Amino acid sequence: MFIQTENTPNPQVLKFLPGRPVMEAGSQDFRAPEEAQASPLAAEIFGLDGVNRVFFGADFITVGKLASADWDHLKAPVLAAIMDHFTSGRPLFDGAGAASADEAVYEGEAAQVVAEIRELLDTRIRPAVARDGGDILFDRFEPDSGTVWLHMRGACAGCPSSSATLKSGVENMLKHYVPEVTRVEQTL
Repeated sequence: MFIQTENTPNPQVLKFLPGRPVMEAGSQDFRAPEEAQASPLAAEIFGLDGVNRVFFGADFITVGKLASADWDHLKAPVLAAIMDHFTSGRPLFDGAGAASADEAVYEGEAAQVVAEIRELLDTRIRPAVARDGGDILFDRFEPDSGTVWLHMRGACAGCPSSSATLKSGVENMLKHYVPEVTRVEQTL
């Protein structure tokens, strides 16, 4: 098994490409070791000294490190954990797997606006962000203010350029194609 690595715009995060699917649908972000207990692979990576975040995408894994940790010492153990997991045949998740979030229900014009926002996210924005090892997920839309709230995940979370990506890229595109959108904010 050959695992490629790629730098991301976030210097604290590396993208690992195992050459096979990671998540069949969706993505999963682990921000703490306690959250990672649902996944043997995430738990093993979190067990490495200096790791502070693990993210599973469709065909990649991004791993975040503490600023005090060094990729020269951390990269090989992460590669070994990923390789051991995939060659063992163990499932990515124990039991029920990834948790699903409750979603708000929109009606009328708001439902149409949310459908347009989700379509743009899925077809134009998320594929571009995935190339950098992250993901952007819709959280909610506030029709009264025109505000769209999004989750920045993976390499995007905590990235020095995430604010610019959110405001200059995502917000401008959504405002252009969906006039009801007046601003975009990040859900923390």
